[in-house]
Amino acid sequence: MTVLTALGTLAGGLLVGATPAGAATWTTVAAGVSYRQYDLTAAAGSTHVHVLSVDLTNSHVRLGLLHPGKVASRATVSQLATAQKAVAGVNGDFFNISEVQHPGVVATGASVGPAVADGKALKGAVPDGQRFGPELPPGTTTKNVVGVGTDGRARLDSLTLDGRVTTVGRRLPLGGLNQYALAENSIGAYTSGWGSVSRLRATCGTDTERAAACSTNTYEVTVRNGVVVSSSATPGSGTIAAGTTVLVGREAGAQRLRTLVKGQRVAVRYGLTAASRRAYRFALGGYPVLSGGQALAGLDTRTSAVRTAVGLANGGRRVLLFAVDGAPANRSGLTIAEVAKALKSLGATEGFSLDGGGSTTLVARAPGASEVTVRNHPSGGAERPVPNGIGVFTQ
Repeated sequence: MTVLTALGTLAGGLLVGATPAGAATWTTVAAGVSYRQYDLTAAAGSTHVHVLSVDLTNSHVRLGLLHPGKVASRATVSQLATAQKAVAGVNGDFFNISEVQHPGVVATGASVGPAVADGKALKGAVPDGQRFGPELPPGTTTKNVVGVGTDGRARLDSLTLDGRVTTVGRRLPLGGLNQYALAENSIGAYTSGWGSVSRLRATCGTDTERAAACSTNTYEVTVRNGVVVSSSATPGSGTIAAGTTVLVGREAGAQRLRTLVKGQRVAVRYGLTAASRRAYRFALGGYPVLSGGQALAGLDTRTSAVRTAVGLANGGRRVLLFAVDGAPANRSGLTIAEVAKALKSLGATEGFSLDGGGSTTLVARAPGASEVTVRNHPSGGAERPVPNGIGVFTQ
C-alpha cells in the first residue's frame, strides 16, 4: 500500500497530481468504476477533491462494507480494501475515537451508526447525544444510513433496531446491538461480532451528554446456546464465542436482567428495520446532506474541513465516492453546505456525509495493479485506522 506524499507524482503509471479546474477527466479503475480529481473553489479558498464513480447497472460491480471483522476494531482503508480484495473504496462512519472524559475507560473504536454487511446486521445506532462528529443537521439522527438494497440500488434510509429478550413468557426490550453506548435504562446485546474490547463504555454517558459519568447501576448476563450461564454486576471484556450473547443492562435495564438466573432459558432476537421497509445488502452510518436535489436546511456554512461523502445519482444506480484532499496546500477544505453543492454538481440528487478530517481516505487500484493505492493525502500525514468504509468490488 502506498500513501501519496506530493501532488504531481506517479503511482503505477497513473497521474495523481493536481488537475486544473474544469479539465479533469475520468480514468478507468475497472469496468464500471472510474476515478477523477480536480480543484474546487470554496469559501475558504481552493481545495483539491477526489471522486470515484461506480455504475451499479454493471452486473460485475457491487458495493460492500469494508470492516475488520469485529465492530470494536479498526484498520486503515487500504488494509481493509486489500484484505477484502476491493478495487477501490473510502472511509466510513464516525466512531468512538477517544475517552478522555472517562478515565480508565477504553475507547472502543466502534462506529456511531448502524452497520450491515452481506445482508446481516452488525450493530445498531448509539443515542444521538453519544455520537462523535460534527453537530447533526436538523431532522437527522444517528440511525441515518447510506446503503445498497437487495434490489441493487443505493439509497439513503434509516435503520432502527428491533429486538427483544424472551424468557418464561416475558419479553424484555432490547435497546442496543454491539454498540459502544447504550440508551439509559436499556439492555444491549453483544455477540461474537463485537470483539474482545471491554463493554464498560456502553454504560457511560447519558442520552444527551456523551461526557457524563458512567452508570453505577449495571448488570451483565451471559447466554450460551439459549441458556443463562453466568452473570456479573459490571460489564466485562474478552472474546465472545459463537453461539454466545452477552446482555449488558444499565439502570432499569440492569434491574430487568437481575431477574434472570443461571440455567434459565433465554431467547435473544434482533434485526434492523428500515424506514423504507427495504432489505439491505450493506449499509453504514453518517448523515444526509442532499435530498431530492436540494441541500438539507440548516447545513453548516462556516466550518471548512477535509470531508468524505457519498452522492447518489440516476435513481441510486450510480454512486459517487467523494474525498477532499488533506495535503497542507489543500487544507482550506469544504463546509458541509459546500459538500452538498459539490455532490449536486457531479449529478447527485442525494448526498451523505461520512467521517472526515484525519479519517478521510480514498483508495483505488492503478491500471494493472493488484492492490489499491491511497489517492488523496490524509490530513494527518498517514492513514488513520477506521472501523469501516465503503468498498467497490468487481468480478
